[in-house]
Amino acid sequence: MKYKIIERECFQVVGIKRVFSCANGENLTEIPKMWTDVHQDGTNELLFKLNNGDINGVLGVCVDKRSTQTQLMDYWIATEHTGATPDGLMNLEIPASKWAVFEVHGAMPDAIQKVWKQIYTEWFPSSHYKHAGTPDLEVYSAGDPWSADYYSEIWIPLI
Repeated sequence: MKYKIIERECFQVVGIKRVFSCANGENLTEIPKMWTDVHQDGTNELLFKLNNGDINGVLGVCVDKRSTQTQLMDYWIATEHTGATPDGLMNLEIPASKWAVFEVHGAMPDAIQKVWKQIYTEWFPSSHYKHAGTPDLEVYSAGDPWSADYYSEIWIPLI
């Protein structure tokens, strides 16, 4: 797994949010359906146009709520955006953090799900880092996400 460690100040994302259950892997089947919806209804294209922050692309933002609501997570499809929140979208502030940024190569959703699994089964157990407990990011670049040579990233906040 190729990764780098970076630091970022807090920043804002704008987009849409849905709540998913993590029980029985529901999130692994339902989140790809959410992506299909945003590709079909034009939201993905709108978010690429609104992207004016340092992270180039559309984001999947994972907000783990299991500490307060059993087996639930918020999943945002968003983009880094400075300025007012456009009508029809919501905003979320991502706290300043040290991040492990993992490269993902391959077609969605299999490639990103494989790297998520490797992070938690291989990387975290062998690293000295712990998860910071703030939102994780999936960064999707422009291009065909179903292509075998598609590039994306997973950003994990660290302590």
